[in-house]
Amino acid sequence: MTVRVLLVDDDPLVCRGLELLLGVDPGISVVGVVHDGDGVIDAVHRHFPDVILMDVRMARQDGITT
Repeated sequence: MTVRVLLVDDDPLVCRGLELLLGVDPGISVVGVVHDGDGVIDAVHRHFPDVILMDVRMARQDGITT
């Protein structure tokens, strides 16, 4: 079974680094990347992730509020 991961971070470099790191494991699939808390709900409905890795501090809407 592949674990479906959604990445949420306002820093594109962090997101890309996590994509590369997680992409090495065949049991993990990064199904989406969102750059602010506003897009998380839509992304969850679109991608159905098993795990969400979310930054706690983001400019528009932080991970705690989301």
